Amino acid sequence: MNILEIIEKKKNKQILSTEEIRYFVNGFTVGEIPDYQISALLMAIVLNGMDDRETYDLTDAMLHSGDVMDLSSLGGIVVDKHSTGGVGDSTTLALAPVLACCGVYVAKMSGRGLGFTGGTIDKLESIPGMDIALSEDEFKKVVKSVGCCVIGQTGNLAPADKKLYALRDVTGTVDCVPLICSSIMSKKLASGSDIILLDVKYGTGAFMKTKEDALVLAQKMVDIGNRAGKSVGALITDMQQPLSDHIGNSLEVVNIIDVLKGKRSRLYSELKEVAVKLLSLTPLYTEETAVKAFQDAIDSGRALDKFAEMVKAQHGDERYIYHPEMFKLGEKIAVCAQNDGYVTAMNTADIGHAVTLLGGGRMKKEDSIDFSVGVEMKVELGSEVRRGDVLCYVYHNGLRVEEATDLLRKSVIIGNTRPQPHKIAYAFVNKEGVHIY
Repeated sequence: MNILEIIEKKKNKQILSTEEIRYFVNGFTVGEIPDYQISALLMAIVLNGMDDRETYDLTDAMLHSGDVMDLSSLGGIVVDKHSTGGVGDSTTLALAPVLACCGVYVAKMSGRGLGFTGGTIDKLESIPGMDIALSEDEFKKVVKSVGCCVIGQTGNLAPADKKLYALRDVTGTVDCVPLICSSIMSKKLASGSDIILLDVKYGTGAFMKTKEDALVLAQKMVDIGNRAGKSVGALITDMQQPLSDHIGNSLEVVNIIDVLKGKRSRLYSELKEVAVKLLSLTPLYTEETAVKAFQDAIDSGRALDKFAEMVKAQHGDERYIYHPEMFKLGEKIAVCAQNDGYVTAMNTADIGHAVTLLGGGRMKKEDSIDFSVGVEMKVELGSEVRRGDVLCYVYHNGLRVEEATDLLRKSVIIGNTRPQPHKIAYAFVNKEGVHIY
């Protein structure tokens, strides 16, 4: 088999065989095929696409390029949730303890943030002492004893994806549905969970800008999961504004604590939607009983206690969960409206970029993060504001404050007409098809 022939085939809009896909994935992973040839192939895939079978074969080849986690020894139902990312998306850390209270295991491997999207692992590390690099044995031990554990991605989980994504990032080949699907699903399938819920975001703070594009991506990923024999569902959810009204690592953990105490907010609504849909994918719950189980986990205080238990098991200081005032935050200043009207739109990505300017995110993987900075939104889409009203508070330590506050002020669009309310969820996709809300 010859990589040049495979490049030519895809360049000429032909279908690659299962063997050809395995050949180029394995050859690139072990270093036998150079970057420049895979770059050419990736661009041909971007331009000419892949059908569903090719996309599944690419996922499967990437999945089996390294270790596959075996969680069968836990002896229960293991669930996982993946978000395609956004601004203020703190759902994972709030969701894990809720699900653990409902009798399923959450063995979660998450990533760090890059650019305007926040990373679950960065948020977790804002809790002093947290260890997100547990060994596989310790990881399983915490999941078994606590019911949930969240760590960073292991070194040899889908190594083909790591190499391919690094190349896509510098060759303009990130924005391609088959490549996005195979990247996400190879890691999800390698992580060993029985049931997977995908939270596919759309809007100004997400990679998919329209709900139609998000729906296409969701359908493709659900199809891959079904072909792999897993129970997979996907929610299409709104990211036209920050999901949490707190954006920034420590701030988002503080907000998670509030939500686990029962504070109603957009994040609470998202958490409930995701938890109920994920629980109803299991044989343990219907949607009706899942709603009751979710509410009981929150109202009883068990979800907050479970979060503290997970933090302690991962060597973190659980006092911060019960006393969030212990989190160190930067100096607080207000960003105010310059005219009267209604909040008609938000450039959500720019709100995330503002946090990055303050030092709360990274543009390169090796960048360090200031956990104490961030933004607390005081308005949402549809809010009525007067000149001088506070749009948001900025927590900073002196880094690029004027630039960040100017960006934040411009990111909140004030007009004369109040927009229609935004629903959290647009649609749900499973093996039965698409269900529009």
